[in-house]
Amino acid sequence: MNPITLLIIYFTILSGPMVTMLSTNFFLMWIGLEMNLLAIIPLMANTNNPRATEAATKYFLTQATASLILLLSIALNYKQTGMWTPQPQTNETIMTLTLISLAIKLGLAPFHSWLPEVTQGITLNTGLLLLTWQKLAPMSIMFQIHELLDFHTLILLATISVLIGAWNGLNQTQTRKIMAYSSITHMGWMISIMPYNPPLSMMYLFIYILLTSTTFMILHSHTFSSIKSISLLWNKLPAMLPLLALTLLSTGGLPPLTGFLPKWLIITELSKNNNLILATLMAITALMNLFFYTRLIYSTSLTIFPTNNNSKMFSYQTHTKTYPTLSPLIILSTLALPLSPLMV
Repeated sequence: MNPITLLIIYFTILSGPMVTMLSTNFFLMWIGLEMNLLAIIPLMANTNNPRATEAATKYFLTQATASLILLLSIALNYKQTGMWTPQPQTNETIMTLTLISLAIKLGLAPFHSWLPEVTQGITLNTGLLLLTWQKLAPMSIMFQIHELLDFHTLILLATISVLIGAWNGLNQTQTRKIMAYSSITHMGWMISIMPYNPPLSMMYLFIYILLTSTTFMILHSHTFSSIKSISLLWNKLPAMLPLLALTLLSTGGLPPLTGFLPKWLIITELSKNNNLILATLMAITALMNLFFYTRLIYSTSLTIFPTNNNSKMFSYQTHTKTYPTLSPLIILSTLALPLSPLMV
């Protein structure tokens, strides 16, 4: 792709969520979401294969539907209140439409079916953008209007997302689909605490972005797209074995790693608000998430490739894919728990 075109696309992807996050006008928030949507479509379709075109088409149709629902709710709210922002007197139906549109954009269950398929059809770099940066704008809108959203609907979406993300991730063999179902589960955790403690939900989002970015960078180092291909990591990047294992365990929320911090705080907050059933359910599903992360670690560290391997000298070759930010990201992804008093 032309470098100038790429520069324009990445600038639009960067500025879209900024417009949404810095706006109090609902119409401007919608414009920021549309900038984000239209900019990432060329990146998805840039790979010359039918799977990428299919993924870009699915993503466009799904997100365009969500944007249409959101625009409808904005218009209905303006007709009722004469203002471009939701008010306490806004009709419940309008707020339900807004929540549905945001749930579709975030990939929350039961509106999640597009996310694994789209993530599987695009490259790892674009998948990283889809599962991290694209979540900022919808989450910022939800953060601003959380007091007007229906409490029971939010808890229902969170419960279904946590269950479906954990259950469907168990039988996946493709790393991109595993990360997509992981994203659905993490979104469920964020939404579950939104009615009680919205700043904690945003803190979880930033930690999730940190953990997911680190994992995707490691996977992209040699394009590890499946569990079978990642089993070659031991002779391609042997020093990365313990680092990948620690990052995956941190993403699963194993103490005393960084990923344990937001889960611990969310379960504590749910318990304080007498929501013990949801707290128990989410703690159980966290073990299911930890299981499919452990599968990746098992294939990487505890098995040997089943056939004669002629590539034992890969670890001595020069690697063209280098990430200067990978070292600090790995440190933050695994050792940030002592900073928890500052974060809290």
